[in-house]
Amino acid sequence: MTTTRPSNAMILDFLKKSYPGTGFVDSLKIKYRPLICPFGDIISLAKPGEKIGDVGCGSGQFLLLMSHFSEPSQVYGIEISEKLINNANQLFAKQPFRNFAFSTYDGVHFPPGLRDMDILYLIDVLHHVPKPNQKKFIEDLASTMKPGARLVLKDIDGGSALVMFNKMHDMVFAGEIGNEISFSKAKEWLKGAGLNIISENKKRMYVYPHYTIVAEKK
Repeated sequence: MTTTRPSNAMILDFLKKSYPGTGFVDSLKIKYRPLICPFGDIISLAKPGEKIGDVGCGSGQFLLLMSHFSEPSQVYGIEISEKLINNANQLFAKQPFRNFAFSTYDGVHFPPGLRDMDILYLIDVLHHVPKPNQKKFIEDLASTMKPGARLVLKDIDGGSALVMFNKMHDMVFAGEIGNEISFSKAKEWLKGAGLNIISENKKRMYVYPHYTIVAEKK
């Protein structure tokens, strides 16, 4: 049984209650991201009771949603920025869900805690990885997964003409231009890393061409 898909209204209401008093720019990035990212769809891919990992967890927003809507047994996030890890710990310290943990990632070696996860999420992170390192990043991540674990790769389709809108978005909010890869290349890399693709989906939200691929470790 998978998680019931929450509506955008439910997600937005929860985020607004969880992030009171944020500034205008932070409100745009945190509270309204569900309007341009298919959070409801990807939240519903987890099963109640699973251990959920988030690779590139930022300040913990997505895992906060998962802890509220998916009834996980544990959530675990990794992030390069120590500041963002601190933000995530502070965010969860105010929440009723207690079985959470966050670790720093050095950009090379994935923390061993990922091996215990039933499902890993990689959401709009791959296009921020330097282009020469992207394929190995996927291979190394796959090698950390336990047999039967699933990887949810959600990113922007580099094969779409609309990718330019995401590049402008990242320049404004992240100060960098992304290295988006195509939907077909993403599937090729996942298969090459020894994962079986069990579902795939493409979805445009406004001008953002998303794809979501679920791949299972053999």
